[in-house]
Amino acid sequence: MQQPLVIAAPDVVIEQQHWLAQLIEERRLSPKTADAYERDVRQFLGFLTRHLAGPPKISDLADLRTLDLRAFMAERRREGAGARTLGRGLAGIRSFLRHLERKGMANAAGAAATRSPRQPKSLPKPLSTRDALRVVDADLQLSDEPWVAARTAAVLTLLYGCGLRISEALSLTVNDLPHDGETLRITGKGGKTRIVPLLPAAREAITVYRKLCPFTPDADAPMFRGVRGGPLQPAIVQKEMRRLRGALDLPDSATPHALRHSFATHLLAGGGDLRTIQELLGHASLSTTQVYTGVDSRRLIEIYDRAHPRA
Repeated sequence: MQQPLVIAAPDVVIEQQHWLAQLIEERRLSPKTADAYERDVRQFLGFLTRHLAGPPKISDLADLRTLDLRAFMAERRREGAGARTLGRGLAGIRSFLRHLERKGMANAAGAAATRSPRQPKSLPKPLSTRDALRVVDADLQLSDEPWVAARTAAVLTLLYGCGLRISEALSLTVNDLPHDGETLRITGKGGKTRIVPLLPAAREAITVYRKLCPFTPDADAPMFRGVRGGPLQPAIVQKEMRRLRGALDLPDSATPHALRHSFATHLLAGGGDLRTIQELLGHASLSTTQVYTGVDSRRLIEIYDRAHPRA
């Protein structure tokens, strides 16, 4: 694959490549996260080229000040980058500078002292229980091909019934299906594995799909296939979800990932333990899972306002 153009001195380019290899091979960052970090650092090096009137060298990175980083973030904000994008970009730059610091090439103190933009507080938007059950209903799928309808229902059932990310569901192989029929071993972000219960409804949906599917993939190949026999792509599932939104009169927030949010929110509303939900979702930090407590509290307040006689 052709490497993206990096505007920097050769010594910086070499260290950037070493840093990226370390992220993937040693820290086991997901390819998407590593790509985002690479893009952010490349943009920063391009900014420094303009800022310093020449491609930056290692010595320039060693002399970086907090003011330089703030100037970069101000430029990105003028270009329309939001707080989340800026925060991730700063995280990538810090990671690269720490890599240089460990090798005695730079001081990362300036990046560490630069405050990340305040992130806007946003809550996940789960579907109601009724709408989630309609979305995963095989009889309500819109494809004319029975096996395609069964495939969509099976994938969406895994998202809602097991709390999977769409990438996790689409990477499942026949070998991943449990012999006992009760649990799934999922490989998530960063290659981390977790065990999740396989609900009878999800197991039945997979069974129906496999019986109807005209393709028989290898046992270690992705189980869900496209209409031409290749691995099913996330864009196809997202397209089917958009069609369902229109047919079932669902809000724009009803996406495949919203089914994962629904899984967590409905478990919490039913008395599920937050730590257990964290493990089921594969979150590295409990603070990531705690956002669902805000969703549940909001719904309790809405119910109170609507139903209490003195509200």
